[in-house]
Amino acid sequence: MKQKRLVMGVIGVDAHVVGNKLMENALRQAGFKVTNIGTFVTQLDFIKAAIETNAEAILVGTLCGHGELDCQGFREACVEAGRGDIHLVIGGNLVVGKQDFKGVAEKFTDMGFDRVYPPGVSPKMVIEDLKEDLGVSEQ
Repeated sequence: MKQKRLVMGVIGVDAHVVGNKLMENALRQAGFKVTNIGTFVTQLDFIKAAIETNAEAILVGTLCGHGELDCQGFREACVEAGRGDIHLVIGGNLVVGKQDFKGVAEKFTDMGFDRVYPPGVSPKMVIEDLKEDLGVSEQ
């Protein structure tokens, strides 16, 4: 099996790195080739890294709640960069304040994200979904 390439990081003015590192380690152990670009990442940083590594997916994390603002136009920026087909995943504390997650997930799906996860999502769930979404066969 060819390793699937992922770019991941924490978007915006957000220094929350613990979940990012835990997810990175779990993804590596599951057989993904991970480029973790760290914290305080812009949309352009994600897209440039995805182009440079020929990644199949971008995984965006956020904990500060500014994801809704930081991710406006993300899919459109991918399209403009010639990577409109890239698989976009986001997870964490995506919005400010208490909001029903179903509504939050719909907002991000409408913004072009393929998968949207709540705070505290299990890395196992993300890995299973990525394997399904990216066509990783268990052999």
